[in-house]
Amino acid sequence: MSIPKRDTAAEQLSEYSEEHEDNHDKITTTWGVPVPEKDASLTIGYHGPILLQDYNLIDEIAHFTRERIPERVVHAKGAGAFGYFEVTHDITEYTAAKIFSEIGKKTPIAVRFSQVAGELGYPDTIRDIRGFAIKFYTEDGIWDLVGNNAPIFFVKDCALFPSFIHTMKRNPKTHMRPDYDMFWDMITLRPETTHTCLIFFSDRGIPASFRKMHGYGTNTFAFVNAHGKFFYCKFHYRSEQGVENMDPKVAQKLAGEDPDYHLRDLYNAIENEEYPSWKFYVQIMTPEQAEKSSYDPFDDTKVWLHSEYPLIPVGRFTLNKNPSNYFAEVEQIGFDPAHLIPGIEPSPDRMLQGRLFAYGDTHRYRLGVNHLQIPVNSPFKASHFARDGKMTLHSQGGAPNYHPNSFNGPKIDKRAKALSPVIPLHGEATRIDNGNDDNFTQARLLYQKVMKDDEKDRMIQNMLVWLKPTKPQFQDKAVKMFSQVDQDLGKKLKIGLGSSPHIDL
Repeated sequence: MSIPKRDTAAEQLSEYSEEHEDNHDKITTTWGVPVPEKDASLTIGYHGPILLQDYNLIDEIAHFTRERIPERVVHAKGAGAFGYFEVTHDITEYTAAKIFSEIGKKTPIAVRFSQVAGELGYPDTIRDIRGFAIKFYTEDGIWDLVGNNAPIFFVKDCALFPSFIHTMKRNPKTHMRPDYDMFWDMITLRPETTHTCLIFFSDRGIPASFRKMHGYGTNTFAFVNAHGKFFYCKFHYRSEQGVENMDPKVAQKLAGEDPDYHLRDLYNAIENEEYPSWKFYVQIMTPEQAEKSSYDPFDDTKVWLHSEYPLIPVGRFTLNKNPSNYFAEVEQIGFDPAHLIPGIEPSPDRMLQGRLFAYGDTHRYRLGVNHLQIPVNSPFKASHFARDGKMTLHSQGGAPNYHPNSFNGPKIDKRAKALSPVIPLHGEATRIDNGNDDNFTQARLLYQKVMKDDEKDRMIQNMLVWLKPTKPQFQDKAVKMFSQVDQDLGKKLKIGLGSSPHIDL
């Protein structure tokens, strides 16, 4: 009995299979990173719950649920440029990431600087933390290192992040900002903010230029070397132009006269071939050291002391090309801490754990489900099973869109699987507020040992600018909180506020 001939459409997968008999593509995430295991989620044991850090699963599910055209939202103002990263020192004993595989190796990068709190038309010279994000276009896919110009952050648990950002945004009724009551209310209710507050109100709160500020990965990450050995790490990038900050009176004047001051400075420097550069360093902590550390190494409100964990030189990056179109290459660029390459892993850092989902989800909402097909976000090569959705540019032809399959779709990359560490976890699932873990020791070191007397005086004056307009009850609480850093600091704030605070020091 002859088999009825099927129509052409029904034979599509068979035709694809025949045409791709020699296909050796490996499965990757949508950002081009090899997938170590496609058919199982990351769980704690056989019956354990799925972990939020299973960014491969979240990437696929979040894409799947948005395949039918989501909305778009506008992002905050920023400045960007392109260049390259070059390895100058060997760190292969710590990581098998290909980007660091040999001295002299160069990798294309994109960098975006930004304000944290403001809108698209926000003046560049307002007091704020600055975003400092790097996108590495590696042979293993996209690696996004999303940091700030401060080594720490205000809060340590991602559950608090939306609330803190709300205090920096506009009042929901008056639509004005800053609302000093909102800011100081949360700051004084969460003393973990103390350390970052000192930086926020210091000279570093208003950089003179994006070119003249240091950058930090802020979060704690992890390295895995070729032997499967595991290390925790922090990333630092130090400006070769030096650090320069801006007087608040000059900054206020420029905010009205030239709100694009920092963007203009960066653009002109590159056009004039005065290419800005930064030296790239890591700090390394072993799991054994993390276990014995006197402070939580995954707490974003604390630094790793350089005396204990010195900076290890890695490389240098340089920005030598301005965007050809701001919207296409800066407004549409999207950074995601979940975009990690083999040899680099997340850590138990609570802020990082939340960011692993939040950033990608923001881009799916703002730019669309296919934002990784936009050229500035696209890896060199990607083979995955995400299809369709708004603004599809590359649907991988007739390749199968499911796994497993028998039609020569992409396969698992054994190297990526070998670099996926087994992380033993134990404990009860519960919600533990870690906001009371020694919030003043490191802030005290910064104030007493690092800051010079003139820096302290300027920081106090900057604090008073924000404290004087707020309610006496928040002034009182702020004086009490900063007195735990240093009694003299509290007294100076109290004197500066005049008769407002009612705290007896």
